[in-house]
Amino acid sequence: MSEPRLSILMYHQVGDFAPMRAHRANYCDRRRFSAQMALLARLGYRVIGLDEALAGLRGERTLASRSVVLTFDDGYRNFVDHALPVLARHGFPATVYVISDWVGRRAEWFAKDPGRPVPELMDAAALREVHAAGITIGSHTANHVKLGACEPARQAEELGASRARLEDLLGAPVQHLCYPFGSFDHHTPRLAAAAGYRSATTCLRGAATRADHPLALPRKAISFGDDLLGFWWKVSIKHAPKPDLVSWRARLAGE
Repeated sequence: MSEPRLSILMYHQVGDFAPMRAHRANYCDRRRFSAQMALLARLGYRVIGLDEALAGLRGERTLASRSVVLTFDDGYRNFVDHALPVLARHGFPATVYVISDWVGRRAEWFAKDPGRPVPELMDAAALREVHAAGITIGSHTANHVKLGACEPARQAEELGASRARLEDLLGAPVQHLCYPFGSFDHHTPRLAAAAGYRSATTCLRGAATRADHPLALPRKAISFGDDLLGFWWKVSIKHAPKPDLVSWRARLAGE
């Protein structure tokens, strides 16, 4: 049996945006997003949720050779307006990672870049609407902190508090996590497991395989500049893992 290779795609905002030079991985034009999802459907990709992905990576079930997971960081309001209808049209599952203490606020960290619009994050009503539509809600910590720069006690607080608040808001389990800014250290996967998370995604670049720790899964960032050919290239071509991914796989092996 060939080694399963799973493309976990990383999105942030979906909508209408002016061309930009910086932070391009934080934006996806809504028309391109619609075309990307249509391409996955047309080419016969199987879009799955994180629970099915974990079972496949553990060898508990067979992953289709063309399997894709869709993830969206930060919980932007424009997900409801532009991404959710497209996903519903295709019947695609997805995971949205939410900053629990920023629900209903704006992404104020954008303000440090002069002239960069500060977008709205989903409020509680929107999150419940998205959850009711079948979208998985995951944690993006309580305060969008760089976990790798925090002491273990602060990490544990961020991870536990976020999960508890989101579960209270949704009335449902929250078992999936994303590390803000892709920042984590050797303590973080252990602390995430202790907080009750079953998976965590990173900004390490590459396809996920059975070599990956479930609490340090790599992803492929979809950027503002990705046309359909670039999107297909990221999803379909078997690229060699980047050095950082190889290093973390070795460090977490056997844990």
